[in-house]
Amino acid sequence: MSLMDALPTPRLRWEGWHPNVVLVSLSLIMLAAFWFFDVVSMAPNRIVLGTGYGALEAFGWPGALLATLLLSFIGILACQPTHRHYRALLAAVIVIMALMPVGLMASSYLLIDPERPQARLGLGTAYWVVLFVLLLCLVELRLRLNLTRIWPTLLLCGVAVVWWLCAAFGLETLALVQEFKARDQQFLSAVAQHIKLVGIAVSVSIVLGLALAMLMRRYARLQKGVFAVLNFLQTIPSLALFGLLLAPLAWLAANVPFLGQLGVSGIGTTPALIALIAYSLLPIVRNTYTALEQVSPETLEAAKGMGMRAGQRFWQVRLPLALPVLLEGVRITTVQAIGLTAVAALIGAGGLGTFIFQGLGQAAMDMVLLGALPILMLALVVDAGLGALAEALRPGGTR
Repeated sequence: MSLMDALPTPRLRWEGWHPNVVLVSLSLIMLAAFWFFDVVSMAPNRIVLGTGYGALEAFGWPGALLATLLLSFIGILACQPTHRHYRALLAAVIVIMALMPVGLMASSYLLIDPERPQARLGLGTAYWVVLFVLLLCLVELRLRLNLTRIWPTLLLCGVAVVWWLCAAFGLETLALVQEFKARDQQFLSAVAQHIKLVGIAVSVSIVLGLALAMLMRRYARLQKGVFAVLNFLQTIPSLALFGLLLAPLAWLAANVPFLGQLGVSGIGTTPALIALIAYSLLPIVRNTYTALEQVSPETLEAAKGMGMRAGQRFWQVRLPLALPVLLEGVRITTVQAIGLTAVAALIGAGGLGTFIFQGLGQAAMDMVLLGALPILMLALVVDAGLGALAEALRPGGTR
């Protein structure tokens, strides 16, 4: 036997080494973004474009080294993942998210002159990339730890509280905070109007969707026609549908005094609600119809054998078993409506979309974020809440 045959092969050294490639790759992406992109930007006022600063200029050597160690910690633990390591990784991701506003406070102290109150600190490309990748890490860890959707949302709500406290007491120079302070009452009104539009549209869609699904089950000939109409409505771009509603609603308001007294007009809330309801019907009807049809015939026969009447079988057997799938339709509809309501601002319906379009018109990206970030947070909370409720209502669901 030769000497080469007697030596162990390099492959043996790596036996049992099964890294989580996803988390390792995400850690490397965050490190690259942190060191090669601008971390923050600083502008002397709202009009002048900001100047970007890298990690060393924004945080100094101690801060940059600490951030590098924290981001590297994710990749290191992911090289030999265990259940305990995944728990530690989850804690690390949450801690890093919670420390990000503290880093902004340090950058504000290092970069902004206290004698220039109009100076504004903005988030750089690296900050957005790291935040987005951390959310991807959270998704991966939720799957690995087999957590329900509600847990990441609760953790993110805790992170949001930390961000809010830092913004309220130590980030007065942050451009997003300055935009909020300049129009805080308008912002709160926009949030309330946005939630109101979504709530009304989804509520009406649920009632109409249930009625249509029930009619389609009773009269099978309606199925193709109803789905064809609802699919056609989905193909119309949102702006086009809002525009198509302006003329007929304006004519009705002018020629039917009763509708005018109710507040119907070509612009404003009425066309926004009609369009949102039209877009929301398809997921509700499809999921409701599918859920009701998928209930096992054997289960219904067993209920019939127990002496249940038709109405009892529907309300006590068919509907409870169909409820998880039905809630998935409500979840999809609500998340879709939260996003589409932003476009309704173009026809005077209000909501958070007002800040988005005003910011685009003024080339003020921080005002755009003032409208876009709450929409994103609303969508995440609703998606997690309704998704967790649907999981809990599934037969045998324990999570």
